[in-house]
Amino acid sequence: MTSTAWIGKTAAQISDAVRTGQAAPRDVVAEHLERIARLDSRLSAFRRVRHDEALAEADEVAARPDLAELPLAGVPVAIKDNVEVAGEQKRNGTTAGPAEPNPVDHPVVQRLRAAGAVVVGLTNVPELCLFPMSDSPFAVVRNPWNRERTPGGSSGGSAAAVAAALVPLAHGNDGLGSIRIPASCCGLVGIKPGRDVVPVSLDGSEQWFGLVENGPLATTVQDAATALSVMAGDPALAELEEPKPLRIGISVRPIQAVSPIDRPCAQAAVALFAVLTGLGHTVARHTRGYPAWLGPSNLSTWYACASLDTDELDQDELGHAVRQMVQVGRVLRRLRMDGARGRARWRGGAAEAYFGDDIDVLVLPALATAPPEARRWGEHSAARATLVSSRAASLFGPWNVAGWPAMSIPAGTHPATGTPLGVQLVARPGGERMLLGLAAQLERARPWQRHAPDYRDGAE
Repeated sequence: MTSTAWIGKTAAQISDAVRTGQAAPRDVVAEHLERIARLDSRLSAFRRVRHDEALAEADEVAARPDLAELPLAGVPVAIKDNVEVAGEQKRNGTTAGPAEPNPVDHPVVQRLRAAGAVVVGLTNVPELCLFPMSDSPFAVVRNPWNRERTPGGSSGGSAAAVAAALVPLAHGNDGLGSIRIPASCCGLVGIKPGRDVVPVSLDGSEQWFGLVENGPLATTVQDAATALSVMAGDPALAELEEPKPLRIGISVRPIQAVSPIDRPCAQAAVALFAVLTGLGHTVARHTRGYPAWLGPSNLSTWYACASLDTDELDQDELGHAVRQMVQVGRVLRRLRMDGARGRARWRGGAAEAYFGDDIDVLVLPALATAPPEARRWGEHSAARATLVSSRAASLFGPWNVAGWPAMSIPAGTHPATGTPLGVQLVARPGGERMLLGLAAQLERARPWQRHAPDYRDGAE
């Protein structure tokens, strides 16, 4: 067994040690690869582990003349299996599509590697990244805090890997909550930047009607900020600043009556009232209700997204729920009932009206329930999978539609499952640094456990 000197350390600690010659990239990466080989069979976080390739990459990082300047020098990272990694397949959670290796890296992967990060593997996702539970023909991913529960989705494999200290940092992306959902399920920091902050695709095209953004999953705000700065090509995002006194609204209103928020999830947000007031912010209850049309519009949008880019897939290879969603989504698009009108209304002013001009940051629950069970949800009916998904994860989509930055930070533990609770922080466009600064202030005031209990401090 290899040394575990760097297991459980932050990306900041690892990169500082590599930059100053206290650690060799190969040793850091080898430790994490050994841990993945030993523990991931319990979690199924990874679809593909790049053992030999990662060690070779680590040697290349060590030989770089600019090693002392690299913000992620020698940091092992995991990449969600729905973006391009050169030489690897992009499976997107399905066996229905092509399996040819990618010739080039996605821009986000390019930037992570340029910053000194080493790609140790590709993480599992739900089929076509449609559900907030990460199961697919490849695996059922399990939550390190409670292996009977999902780590969320669609960046669930990435979140499980970070929460179990298999890697200190992972890539995710978020179309209707897919960074913030697993961050909440696994007790992590996850940030979805606003529109046009981080590249979305290889060719610059938008994904899922412009809903998708790439971002990081990490155990600390500083690691998340550094990773986001690399992905965005904006070093200023890594510089955490003490926020000025902010006007903060706390909302525990559900988006619709059929998706109520359970008491522990609501209380996690309400409990920040006293903390934020003690930090010098002006805090008030945010009582505005969501427009009645927003929930149905988001549901139509989600189903329509399922049908995008599926014409070349082998439909018989798709799971039952996904196949049904694709069929319904195609009908909705054909009938022009794909949520386009609602998206335009929310982006065109309804989001700003809901947010209001009297607050700078909105605080609200992340998940509305404890994480669902870890099982093969894709083999259920679309109606069953939709009900479970909507019940748990209804509060994320509005901020993808709006294109505003939003993040989830840890805020306690759900008494029913022992899994983490999260709260969301939302700001207007351009508010990423403000959100990160506020999150760092909350992290200092109420430190959280960085890894799941069975996996902390190198435990297994």
